[in-house]
Amino acid sequence: MIIIGIDPGCTGSIVLLSENGCYIAGHPMPVVKNGKSPRVNGAAVAAILNGHDIKHVYLESVHAMPAQGVSSVFTFGHAAGLVEGVVTGMGYPLTLVTPQAWKKSAGLIGSDKDAARSRAIQLYPGLRSLDMKGKGQALADSILIALHGIGLDTKSK
Repeated sequence: MIIIGIDPGCTGSIVLLSENGCYIAGHPMPVVKNGKSPRVNGAAVAAILNGHDIKHVYLESVHAMPAQGVSSVFTFGHAAGLVEGVVTGMGYPLTLVTPQAWKKSAGLIGSDKDAARSRAIQLYPGLRSLDMKGKGQALADSILIALHGIGLDTKSK
């Protein structure tokens, strides 16, 4: 059975882990251009999920934050909603996970943004995709979201 962790948004990531936390695959969020703006490609998200024996999907629960522009908030919300719709439309069990919850599970409360990538590198030292600052950050977030869902202790290793 596969556990999915998703960091939504056009620069997000989808990760597949086994129930015991073994890394199976990671995918940057698939996007298509809509004029000048990227949009999450829902059909490609479905293609990534299709064909796997998925036990549960954990999706980061997102909301607007102060000082974000209206356009970026709309784009981010659209992406998260599209991913949630694809997952539920495919009939997979879904849990929305707040950033505070998965960061607490990983021992990252009060840490800077790159701490998640550092934690994921500690847990999966051979996963070279984590070395890339931007895409590695999204992959790390997805991994830690999935591990939070599995309930594995990621605070100490």
